[in-house]
Amino acid sequence: MLSYAFYALNDDKYKKVETEEFENTADLFSEILAIGVSKQIKQGLVKDYIDVRETTSSIRGKIEITDSINSKSFLKKQLTCTYDEFSVNCYLNQILKSTMLVLLKSDISSHQKKKLKNILRYFTEVDLIDVNSINWKIRFDRNNQTYRMLIGVCYLTIKGLLQSEKSGETKLMQFIDDQLMNRLYEKFILNYYKKEHPSVKASASQINWQLDDGIDYLLPRMQSDIMLDYGDKVLIIDAKYYKNTTQSYYNTNTIHSGNLYQIFTYVKNKQLENNNWEVSGMLLYARTDEEILPNNSYQMSGNTISVKTLDLNQDFTLIKEQLDKIVDDYF
Repeated sequence: MLSYAFYALNDDKYKKVETEEFENTADLFSEILAIGVSKQIKQGLVKDYIDVRETTSSIRGKIEITDSINSKSFLKKQLTCTYDEFSVNCYLNQILKSTMLVLLKSDISSHQKKKLKNILRYFTEVDLIDVNSINWKIRFDRNNQTYRMLIGVCYLTIKGLLQSEKSGETKLMQFIDDQLMNRLYEKFILNYYKKEHPSVKASASQINWQLDDGIDYLLPRMQSDIMLDYGDKVLIIDAKYYKNTTQSYYNTNTIHSGNLYQIFTYVKNKQLENNNWEVSGMLLYARTDEEILPNNSYQMSGNTISVKTLDLNQDFTLIKEQLDKIVDDYF
């Protein structure tokens, strides 16, 4: 699922990830980072200006008078100076190095450890940081855009690997949090259809409000998770990763009302955009271990609204069959 969710893995250098077998998630993360960081090294590790403070006999940058007096460095004909240096020892590279060292201590294969050790030779000038205090709110620009996916993998690695009670060992968490998993689930489905069904246009397109007077002030944005478009047929999929696929009210299970209202609104506004289209909607929940699981289709004001579950707890060939069947049924 991760290899589809990260769209950058469609690069030819990542092709073998799809066919290799990995013992655990950490092993997969190690392979993705090994390929990605190696590619980044060839392109050049990103550099940034960092603050440097040192005691030197050559004046450089700003002289720190107080520090020079306190350290009595002037007795040695030296002064404490601070200056900016354009260096690879920047925050992004510190995150990469620290994450790779965390992986080296985890339960990954000796083959993967060898790869990471070879890569770390290029990070000798990069400092380590405390992985528990990393600020993940990083701004990416055109100079460091290639790091976006790599930092995403680092985030999943750090959040997914948790120190066990036994010193020096690591184990995988059950998996991060529902909000992150929901985004991962959405990306997985979207990129699966982009890659495996190129004849069907797959996108996460916005849907315009069909207004009588054109005034949309304060109206919320309608952002689809997955929109499949083939000829005059459109399927809007809202991917949901919840602990409970239904809501309970007085011991009666029903579909989450807010989810149903949302997909209905998306479908009706998309339909009004062009009445010649055949627009359908689907709520696609990740399957849980609940006894009651939705698997229904409803005809609502001329449109089909379906509520389905996708079982992720099985061999990927069976997951693939479920996703392919959606395309076969609708297109």
